[in-house]
Amino acid sequence: MNDDQNGTPDRPTDGGPRPEPLRFFGTTWVGHDDGYTARRIAVSVGSLATAVAACLVLRFAYEGIQLADTGSFVPLLVVVMFAVCSSLAFRHTWEGFTKRHDPDRQSTLRGLLTIGFIGSLLAYFVRSLTEAPGEKLHREEYEAALQHHAKRTSRRTGNPAKRRRRA
Repeated sequence: MNDDQNGTPDRPTDGGPRPEPLRFFGTTWVGHDDGYTARRIAVSVGSLATAVAACLVLRFAYEGIQLADTGSFVPLLVVVMFAVCSSLAFRHTWEGFTKRHDPDRQSTLRGLLTIGFIGSLLAYFVRSLTEAPGEKLHREEYEAALQHHAKRTSRRTGNPAKRRRRA
């Protein structure tokens, strides 16, 4: 029996490790089945469309600041702030696809990542062109867990008490 939402078995059949589901992909990243390619295309298109829509909203906000006649410093400050925060969010999100972030640092950067959400969306778009975002990290962890489980559950052959001693 499978869970229809993410494709994982309801119960592990052999007691082994279960793959961790990815956002939008469930566990289809393990075998690239159940519409994995369609999901990757949808995630790519969706993240790019959302980034474009967000840029349009920011453009309207920029025009509103210009209409308020605040001078030249405030619009420049807003543009620099969004550019810097977006580039930092892109880098942070991109690094998150290959290694786990420290939860304390993640909570500290929450405001910066919120302001630079366009960078995160663009990182998600670029990564989804080649694989499910985070797939490489999850695959490495899952394969290591499978190897550890196989090593832990493998049985010895023969009785060690009957083994001949080497002279």
